This record gives sequence, structure tokens and C-alpha cells, in this order.
Amino acid sequence: MFKKMLFATNASPACDAAAKVAFELAEKYESELVLFHVFGEPSHGGGTDIKDYVTGETETAGPDYVDFVIDEVKTRYETLIEKHGEPRLETLAGIPSTEILRFARKEDVDCIVMGAHATADDPGVARFRGIVGTTMQIVAQRARCPVLIISRPCETCFWYFNKIVFGTDFTKASLSAFKFAYKMAEQIGCKLYLFHAINIDTSPIGLFKGQDSIEQRIIEAKAKIKHQYVSQMENFDNYEITVWEGIPYIELLKFTREVSGDLVVMAHHTGDVPEDEAVLGSTVEQVVLRSACPVASVNRSDRL
Repeated sequence: MFKKMLFATNASPACDAAAKVAFELAEKYESELVLFHVFGEPSHGGGTDIKDYVTGETETAGPDYVDFVIDEVKTRYETLIEKHGEPRLETLAGIPSTEILRFARKEDVDCIVMGAHATADDPGVARFRGIVGTTMQIVAQRARCPVLIISRPCETCFWYFNKIVFGTDFTKASLSAFKFAYKMAEQIGCKLYLFHAINIDTSPIGLFKGQDSIEQRIIEAKAKIKHQYVSQMENFDNYEITVWEGIPYIELLKFTREVSGDLVVMAHHTGDVPEDEAVLGSTVEQVVLRSACPVASVNRSDRL
């Protein structure tokens, strides 16, 4: 399914959950796994000094320091390496988002695996800022392959993947996400859930849709799913259509828990805007932060 996977890590505890998924996915699908670590920001000019992203200290990035970083990364993932095999390890200094995207394009990777954020216990980490920070935003926005985001240990994964949940808002951006979810389900032979939540939180204050109106919108949404997505699935029949009403990210999370979903697939953004200008949508961001299983953010269909 994935010929080459890129696991981008800052080698901190915040990436441990993502590491487990990356190593296990690579073993399961016999993929080449590249463990990619950007360890520091180069100083201006032609010197070799860098600012280490983890410690915040200025270091001289000579051969000895690079070897030290490699040993640290290997030690961090020693247990996973012993269990699943040693990945190809690449380390360098640079701006994390720039180097991740550059390497992914150069190596023609099929999937990027990343953690969702760093924790307060990681002083000086510049990879993620705030909740879902700058690097995650940029990589998910510009990557030409799906980005698998892991925010916490996977509680529902059972040897990847048995149940895939595709959440749609019917925007143009959702079509690429659907193609990825469908191709995965078809290749693996697992069940695909086509899910849409009717947003009833957008009515003007004091105006609430009646139940008859909601039921009609549910019927229309199911018909739209059949027209836009089911019509493209040829002979694949291992799917289920579900439409709920409520706040979209809450309903999607509830539904995924109810069916014990192993993977949520969503469009990176909503609206008809150029992929390189779109920011991570609020719904996918909330799902990423709260999901008990991995979330795949799909921005375009180049590498599906």
C-alpha cells in the first residue's frame, strides 16, 4: 500500500505515539521507512553553528555532533527498532517544515507520519507551536502525499486498518480525501464508513431547524454521498453511509468511537481555495487533537 513512508520526528516523547504507528505500519505493509530528524537551525552565514531545537543551545554541527544526534535518535527508538527492524535514518540541520517537504518530494514518499504537537515538557522544541503549530500546518498544507497525524497512543488500532472513517463536508477538497480513503479500503479489504455531520450550530440565534427540516437534510445528504462517492466505487460494496446532525467534529469523533474506527480520513481544509494557500480547517484540527486513532489529512490527489 505504501512503498515508502517518512516518519518526521523531533525525537521527543511527543512523537512516541507516532513512532509506534510508523514502525508498525511499515512492517505490516512491508514499506521502506525513513526516520527523518531535523536537529537544529543553521546560523546565518557560512558557519557550522546551529541552534539545537531541543536544548535551545548553540552547537557546532560537525561530524562528531551529527554522530551524537544519530546515536540519540537510535537510542530513543531502540525498542521499536529491535521489534520491527531498523529504518533508514536521515538527520540534518535546517527549518523542519522546509526539510520535511523537500525530502518527501525528492524521495517521492507515499505518506508522511507526524505527531500532532510537542508538550510543555519539551523546552525549546520549535517543531510545533501552540496547539497544532507552524510545522504541522505547513507540511499538511504543502505535502503532495497524505499526512498521517498521530496525537496520542492509538487505542483502537488493531494491526492497521480494519475500519476507515471518511468524514466529508462535500467540498472540492474532500474529493481527494475520499479517493485516498477508498483506495486504502479497497486495497486492504477493510470497511469504509462514509460520514457527514449536518451542522446545526450555524443557525441564527433564536432560530432552530425543526426536526422535519433536519430529517429532509439527512435524506439529501445521503443522496449526495451516493452521487459523489458511491458512484465512483465500482464493485466495492464494503461500505456504510451515515449522516448525523450536530457539531461536525464532535459527531465525527463520537461516530468513530462507536464503530471502533482505526483511521479517520479528512480533507486538509474546506472551501475552494488553492491548496498552497489553505490553512488547516478547524474541524480537522479538532479531530486531530481529540481522536483516539490516527487522522489522515489529505490536501491533494498527486500521490494517491
